This record gives sequence, C-alpha cells and structure tokens, in this order.
Amino acid sequence: MKLHYAPTSPFVRKVMVLLHETETLDSVELHNVATTPYDPSADVQASNPLAKIPALERGDGSALYDSRVICAYLNERAGAGLYAGGWDSKVLEATADGIMEAAVLMTYEMRLRPEEKQSPEWIKAQLGKVLGACSALNARWMSHLQGPLDMGQIAVGCALAYVDFRHPDAGWRTGNEALADWFKTFESRPAMQATRPPEG
Repeated sequence: MKLHYAPTSPFVRKVMVLLHETETLDSVELHNVATTPYDPSADVQASNPLAKIPALERGDGSALYDSRVICAYLNERAGAGLYAGGWDSKVLEATADGIMEAAVLMTYEMRLRPEEKQSPEWIKAQLGKVLGACSALNARWMSHLQGPLDMGQIAVGCALAYVDFRHPDAGWRTGNEALADWFKTFESRPAMQATRPPEG
C-alpha cells in the first residue's frame, strides 16, 4: 500500500499514529507530497478526485481517501479494535475532525491568502468552532478520553496538537483544565512523539 501524505497535516497524522499504535507502519509505503488547495498534487488527485490528503492506494490499485475511511480500513485490517466504543468513538472522532477542519481553514486563510484579503471575521468564526468543541470535550467526553485507547482519542490528540502547532495562541486550555491535563499525557505517547510535524 502507498500513503500519499504530508507530515504537517493533522488528518494524515491520525493515520500515522494509528499505524504506529498498531505496529503496522511497515505495511505502508509513504509518499510525501506538496499540495495546497491552490496547487494540488497530481499524484494525490489521481488517487482522490478531491485532491486532498491522506489518500491510500491499495495493492489492487484502488484507493481510499478521507482520514476516517482510511483509519477504519487500517483498523479493521490490523484487527486493532480502535472503534470498540461504537458510536461514541465515531462521534468523538468526528468532533476532533471538526476541530482540525476549522484550524486548517484558519491556517489557509492566514498563510495562503494575501494579508489584505484575509478576513478576521472568518478566522474568528473558525476559532469559535475550535474553542466550542474543546469546551464540549472537557464537559462531556473526559471519561471516554481516559478510557481504553480508541480512534476518538487518537483524533482528539492529533487535533489539539495541530491547534498548538499552527495556532499556539488559540487559548483552548483556558477553562478546559481536564482536557489540557489529558492531552499533556496523551501527547507523550511514543506514537505521538514519532509523528510530530516538522516546523515550517
């Protein structure tokens, strides 16, 4: 299998953490690509018509895309049980993906658009989604986050790490002390350390 990826993508990191946690990294060839919404990679577009990463080419030539689809496939292939929490695991993963999406949109606005065309209101709206989701995690999901490792936890860990990586002044820890304490422990996992994105 070949994984089209970029090490700074939080969606890719979910897949990479899963591969490390399930000790199946050796089953995947990594293909590092440079791609943006304005300049998509031809290799990625050949595997995913949306030209988004990650995209996973399987041995039979077919491709899977969207991190949730890829993670579900790799989990089943490894027999890892990372969705044993049922719908709770899936809802938690979806919440984390929403944090990622909002944070990535903030990044695109601030890094890809000329400064004079950037919208502070748009950035503020996306940050509001991030902070709202973090408050919900802190209020409702701590017992799940502190339970056996599952895909929801991996997704939340990658989401919060991306917010810290690209938006260190977001302030998501304020009022969310339980979540912050959990993340401090979670990000020390070997799989998280092995997938830390490079600066830049």
